[in-house]
Amino acid sequence: MARRQGIMSDRLKYELAEELGFSHKVQDGDWGNITTREAGNLVKAAIMRAERQMAEGTFPTNGIPLR
Repeated sequence: MARRQGIMSDRLKYELAEELGFSHKVQDGDWGNITTREAGNLVKAAIMRAERQMAEGTFPTNGIPLR
């Protein structure tokens, strides 16, 4: 079964992992080393960042207008 392409950029994932304190687990590119809780916290942090950027009007939309 083919894996779906991720929505988050690798740069964002590594940046959030650094902020959340588990970047040492993913330095080799193996995201299988993080716990389910850490993965959930990563998603939560990404959502919070996107919501904050949308509220500030700085969310990158790549030219697609937001409603």
